[in-house]
Amino acid sequence: MPRSQNKVASHRRRKRVMKQAKGYWGARSKVLTVAKHHVEKGLQHAYRDRRTKKRTIRQLWITRINAGARLNGTTYSRLISGLNQKEVDINRKVLADLAANDPAAFAEVVKFAQS
Repeated sequence: MPRSQNKVASHRRRKRVMKQAKGYWGARSKVLTVAKHHVEKGLQHAYRDRRTKKRTIRQLWITRINAGARLNGTTYSRLISGLNQKEVDINRKVLADLAANDPAAFAEVVKFAQS
């Protein structure tokens, strides 16, 4: 009896890899074995960078808050320390948005934290 290779499943698997490799350069998008390696590597980078993105966005928020705080005569660390002492729970995302889009409201927050 000949060996069964399950052509439908293996073809579907190969098609899925080649579809994911669409847009890659040269053999990376044409040859299955090469495409498989690069798709796998790309998925590893995607997994890693979904976590890295959270770090970089937080850094951006902190930079914006610091810039806004310095315009109001204080620093980021003094502002956060003042807010913590007053037990104000405003997260960095909201503070950064205030600093960028509503400087007057941000100035009020800074004044409250300093007083």
